[in-house]
Amino acid sequence: MSGIDVLGGATPDAVGDLVCSAKGCRDEARWGLLWNNPKIHTPERRKVWLACDAHREHLETFLGARSFWRTTVPVAELPRIVP
Repeated sequence: MSGIDVLGGATPDAVGDLVCSAKGCRDEARWGLLWNNPKIHTPERRKVWLACDAHREHLETFLGARSFWRTTVPVAELPRIVP
């Protein structure tokens, strides 16, 4: 991760394969959409959906309509699962 705290102290889940989370999409993800459901997640927890350029706005809108979306960062800023 970069030296800048783009996550504001939040703890995002680590990601594995960088594949878009949109239904039926298998494109390479370029964005990490960080979200949490305050009814079930602690305030610092950040779940991650991955998005390609084509699905980023749609997925942000979907999460935003439910007040779950927190921020979007480049995938390079996300912790990775090491096999």
